[in-house]
Amino acid sequence: MREAAELTQPTTIDLAPARRGAPKHCGWCGRRLPEGGNVGRRRRYCGQSCRQRAYERRTALQRSGLPEDAVVLSDTEIAALQDRLFQLRCAAEDIVTAADDGADARELRALAQEIARAAKDLEQLR
Repeated sequence: MREAAELTQPTTIDLAPARRGAPKHCGWCGRRLPEGGNVGRRRRYCGQSCRQRAYERRTALQRSGLPEDAVVLSDTEIAALQDRLFQLRCAAEDIVTAADDGADARELRALAQEIARAAKDLEQLR
C-alpha cells in the first residue's frame, strides 16, 4: 500500500529542458559567453563584431573551395605555435630530468605547474 501511495504523489515536471551542448565560449574569439536565460536561441558569439568576422570567414571559405573545418595559419602563426609546442616539450623534459636527479616534491610540483601553464597558453590558439 505504501508503494501505491508513493506512485500517486504528484511529481514535478521540468518544462524547460536542459540545454545540452550549448556553446560556453564565443565561436570566434573564444571568450566565455554570459549565462543566458531559457528563452530564445543560444548565443554563439559574444558580440556583433565576432559574429561578423565568423560570417566573413564562412563566405571566404565558400569562395575558396576549402572545407569548412579547414584551419588556415600564416607563417608567423605557425612559427609561434611551434615555439609554444617546443616550450611545452622542454618543460616536460625538465620534469623527467629532475625526477631522474632525485628532485624533491616541491621542485617537481613547480615544474608541473610550469607545464600546466604552458599547456594552458597553448590552448589559446587565437
